[in-house]
Amino acid sequence: MKARIIFAALCAISSAPLLANAQPAAPGVAEAAKDDLVRVALQTDAGRIVLALDRGRAPITTANFLRYVDSGRLNGEAFYRAMKYPQGGGLIQGGVSSDARKLYPSIEHEPAAKTGLKHVAGTVSMANGGPGTAKSDFFIIASDSPYLDGSFAAFGRVVEGMDVVNAILAGSVSATKGEGVMKGQMLEPVIKIRTAERLK
Repeated sequence: MKARIIFAALCAISSAPLLANAQPAAPGVAEAAKDDLVRVALQTDAGRIVLALDRGRAPITTANFLRYVDSGRLNGEAFYRAMKYPQGGGLIQGGVSSDARKLYPSIEHEPAAKTGLKHVAGTVSMANGGPGTAKSDFFIIASDSPYLDGSFAAFGRVVEGMDVVNAILAGSVSATKGEGVMKGQMLEPVIKIRTAERLK
């Protein structure tokens, strides 16, 4: 929960003036890394979302997400948050929230300066409570959000189902649920992730 609150606080101040805080990628990082994409399908109550995870550029973060997928620990979990930006767009967030015993240890942080992966529309990234604290919670961005590049680890993109992402983002939220700046951003009802599986 601490990770979610800190992530929420960062996102709550997501307007244009923070664009100056974005950290540029090191020259040639993304170009030099080997293309190695792993596709994962999330079957949700709102429809199917297919992610292409960038194992070549973000190997640690991708391996962590695949561990949750391959063990079935995301099955039955949910997208529980829809954060709408005042200027349009926003992000949806999900992960393991049913049982803390399903969580694996935190992972090393892979920022944009290391991977070259930016937070643009369609990006999937890990939520965290500070670098090195990411576990299962992840988010998908519906609009460019470069202010997230330094603090969060992008590790792939949506290749199918952005209409589903936008539909979840447009969903109903509770006026009272959520702590701190997350109040008013909690989906009601949540959108279940029925299954998460690798695609061949």
